[in-house]
Amino acid sequence: MANHSQLGFQDASSPIMEELVEFHDHALMVALAICSLVLYLLTLTLMEKLSSNTVDAQEVELIWTILPAIVLVLLALPSLQILYMMDEIDEPDLTLKAIGHQWYWTYEYTDFKDLSFDSYMTPTTDLPLGHFRLLEVDHRIVIPMESPIRVIITADDVLHSWAVPALGVKTDAIPGRLNQTSFITTRPGVFYGQCSEICGANHSYMPIVVESTPLKHFEAWSSLLSS
Repeated sequence: MANHSQLGFQDASSPIMEELVEFHDHALMVALAICSLVLYLLTLTLMEKLSSNTVDAQEVELIWTILPAIVLVLLALPSLQILYMMDEIDEPDLTLKAIGHQWYWTYEYTDFKDLSFDSYMTPTTDLPLGHFRLLEVDHRIVIPMESPIRVIITADDVLHSWAVPALGVKTDAIPGRLNQTSFITTRPGVFYGQCSEICGANHSYMPIVVESTPLKHFEAWSSLLSS
């Protein structure tokens, strides 16, 4: 869960998010190296230690052509790797369908005969002590940890977006179209997200709460709701 003074990402809770955080740090190091080089050259120029008389024009053109190409390769290769990893969906242990409405979510566990529910934001007046305002819901998504989860996402009225930052998931919910994404939670916990597509007056009141639990707890929860 993010806090007010946090400068970086939330703690990664899925392999994909771990890769995204590492790529972010890698890109920042590349940007820092570029800024340092430009600042160094600018300082030399202002101190009149670097001029057209000390550097051959052909050498400069060769350097500023090859160096950006190397930088682009250093950024493109890990980026493409993560892109393909995010697009790959293995055989899921559980399939969840998320349907966006104005302004709540409906969830269907398609592997179960009759397991579905609507998830509304908990009003501030009904919020238990210690829970997060505008982020808590009346019915959480419960999933087994360390299991591949596939989420099929669509909308019933307007564009929505199903996003959980700690899991590295953000997929648009489009009326009349099915999008899908997948993730694996690496630890138990409660992960918060929100609709990330402006969808009307109450857009900010569509939170998403994913609770990752051990398998035996998930089986007990699903049996209780199915009965």
